Amino acid sequence: MLFISFLFIGTSCGAGAKKAPEKKDTKVSVPSFNADSAYLYVEKQTLFGPRVPNTKEHELCRAYLTSKMKLFGAKVIEQTAELKAYDGSILKSTNIIASFQTENPNRILLCAHWDSRPWADNDPDKKNWHKPIIGANDGASGVGVLMEIARQLGIEAAKKTNLPKVGIDIIFFDSEDEGTPKFSTIAENDDSWCLGTQYWAKNPHTIDYKAKFGVLLDMVGGKAATFQWEYFSRNYAQQILQQVWEKAASLGYDGYFKSNQGGAITDDHVYINKIAKIPCIDIIDFDPDSKSGFVPYWHTLDDTMKNIDKSTLKAVGETLIQMIYSE
Repeated sequence: MLFISFLFIGTSCGAGAKKAPEKKDTKVSVPSFNADSAYLYVEKQTLFGPRVPNTKEHELCRAYLTSKMKLFGAKVIEQTAELKAYDGSILKSTNIIASFQTENPNRILLCAHWDSRPWADNDPDKKNWHKPIIGANDGASGVGVLMEIARQLGIEAAKKTNLPKVGIDIIFFDSEDEGTPKFSTIAENDDSWCLGTQYWAKNPHTIDYKAKFGVLLDMVGGKAATFQWEYFSRNYAQQILQQVWEKAASLGYDGYFKSNQGGAITDDHVYINKIAKIPCIDIIDFDPDSKSGFVPYWHTLDDTMKNIDKSTLKAVGETLIQMIYSE
């Protein structure tokens, strides 16, 4: 993702004689979100190493994610594509799409990117700029949260007694972090980022795919994270933004979810909004005091498991799963 350095400023009763039939209690209990489980899913991804397209590590992680989502009971589609990177090189990419309750036309999209940055081009040591990052927070954290949500949905689907009233599509987008590196002589181009999402938005996994709304997770596992109202999220999907932040506050997570202005970030949600025309928000850790707009270890070799906090994973995961069941 790319931070754009400007801020937005926010801102009946019937009269018949017959007795009405008794209403059955249709309230469902919301599954618990297990932060320990989510943490292990984050860690497992990092153990493969950097998940950079065209590498063995990337292929091994793809196989792992696909097999786990199938194990959770989802219908899984692997959308493969050869995508052109900023320098013209070809990236063998795979968007992993896992769907629950496919027969339900009323759907919600949850997503994160599963690749990691090929270059640590924000590292304080320029000698590291050409090295790939582990991406524990930048990529793996969002995927880990969604994997735990998928596991819980799978458990409920097996019982067939406590399903949400909406169908869920979870997409792990590829080649998000291939944007033009700062050391390149090629001019920066926003569209060099989020390549997998751009491809999916133009070529959805089902014809005329529609979702009520989407939620993107990016860098959602860091210690003392703060999620603010990102500019494009507010511009395209303010109602969803408010709904999620209010749900977080009701759960006591307003220390993480701050209802104030954040930066404008070129991330997967931008193309979901602009191309797929699905209102989508971005839950992303934003640091207004940082030059990059992100945590100090963003796009550095220091983006490792030592920065991942189970409490943050739980705040995000519990908010999302509560939101799904409130639809």
